Amino acid sequence: MAKILIVDDEPHIRLLLEQTLEDLEDDDVELLVAEDGAEGLDCIIDEMPELVFLDVMMPKMSGFEVCHRVKNELKLKNVYIVLLTAKGQEFDKLKGQEVGADMYMTKPFNPDEIVEKAQEVLGL
Repeated sequence: MAKILIVDDEPHIRLLLEQTLEDLEDDDVELLVAEDGAEGLDCIIDEMPELVFLDVMMPKMSGFEVCHRVKNELKLKNVYIVLLTAKGQEFDKLKGQEVGADMYMTKPFNPDEIVEKAQEVLGL
């Protein structure tokens, strides 16, 4: 069973992402949710999701820090990380690339793009 992890400290964003991706559960995809960076990192280590939608600005640990740990310290190359942020400046995108993010999306995001990316990454 494929797994998608949603990590965001904003309850309405988590809910929106869950609703956007819930139809994938028919394709044997499990949706996991974390409320901050530290919880997200623990979930990545415990569950090994194939895809993570990761907010950048969060309490306890930023999305940049989570991504850096996953890609550079833990060397989990098979975890595809999409950074989601309200910050669309070039500096932030470059920082996302530096920490190893596979993709960078700005909020507000297009739900269709989220579903398409999930289907592409999971091979659905």
